[in-house]
Amino acid sequence: MSIIFVLIGLSLFVAIIFLAVFFWNVKSGQYDDDYTPSVRMLFDEPKEKIESKSEDKKKKKETI
Repeated sequence: MSIIFVLIGLSLFVAIIFLAVFFWNVKSGQYDDDYTPSVRMLFDEPKEKIESKSEDKKKKKETI
């Protein structure tokens, strides 16, 4: 029967830690911008990244 009290105490301790970490993340601004990630996939990649990817593919073909 005493193990139940230990497990309840342990679960409350873990819950308080998770709650503290959540409040710390909210305070530090982790959840401020919730619009940009949803539209990020709609933006085009810069041409530099696209060109470097195509150059990497050419280099791989040349080495094979």
